[in-house]
Amino acid sequence: MSEAAVTNVNRNDVARVRDFLVGLQASIVSALEGADGGSFLRDEWQRPEGGGGISRLIEGGRVIERGGVNFSHVLGTRMPPSATAQRPELKGAPWEAMGVSLVIHPRNPYAPTTHMNVRFFIATPENSAPVWWFGGGMDLTPYYGFAEDAIHWHTQAQLSAHRFGPQFYPRFKKQCDEYFFLKHRNEPRGIGGTFFDDFSELGFEDSFALMRSVGEHFVPGYLPILTLRCDTPYSERERDWQLYRRGRYVEFNLVWDRGTHFGLQSNGRTEAILMSMPPEVRWRYSYAPEPGTPEHALYADFLVAKDWL
Repeated sequence: MSEAAVTNVNRNDVARVRDFLVGLQASIVSALEGADGGSFLRDEWQRPEGGGGISRLIEGGRVIERGGVNFSHVLGTRMPPSATAQRPELKGAPWEAMGVSLVIHPRNPYAPTTHMNVRFFIATPENSAPVWWFGGGMDLTPYYGFAEDAIHWHTQAQLSAHRFGPQFYPRFKKQCDEYFFLKHRNEPRGIGGTFFDDFSELGFEDSFALMRSVGEHFVPGYLPILTLRCDTPYSERERDWQLYRRGRYVEFNLVWDRGTHFGLQSNGRTEAILMSMPPEVRWRYSYAPEPGTPEHALYADFLVAKDWL
């Protein structure tokens, strides 16, 4: 990954990023409300240490069992450990972060869970110019695999980065596969997508444009899949499998996810940070699906590193 930039980013630039993120949150919520038929509640909050955000949440929808689309713009006086693990030179620096983060848990087991996050970060080390970078990505976590869904998803992931250079999608896909991996299970969380962090190598304008592009490709990537799968008939067997596999999602978010760690370590709003948790989940001891079943096919054919395009 690139070194974060140390260049002149002014408050107008920061305001432009914020305006985009607020608009992105609103447009994604509108699209998801159209698919579900229900409404997301709106919860605006302030953070005592500085900044605040807007949480948009739906629970018990016709299509979306639980989903949240968060905007946050927060400030702090000292970088939390999760943000300096790979950047010790920024330890103790004042910081400012903003982003949109979402997780959608559909009701139907044939419809995949999804996550998307785009963000902008500024740190100001003592006696130094501000250091800034962008991050982002979107990934898909199916419970039942469909090759056409995976191809469509990765096509949109590729399109989100392709105009900035053909090297970016393969690089970001690899980073996504490596990041969304449960090391304690030795298995991927899902079928990946695209993921980047500490990104500034294209300069402010094009790095910002890349982040915008990822955010803008989420709806065309996810909504056709959700719409296609949300009314598929299912039984208790499929529901049981969905709840079991949701346990992996919980494990990753609590054990490995840097965003969760950053939010908790920076005294973020717990309700917003843990909004990503599914509403119902099950665990089983040493469980494995029978070979030849659709559940086993998820492991054999989809939860593997693969070039879907």
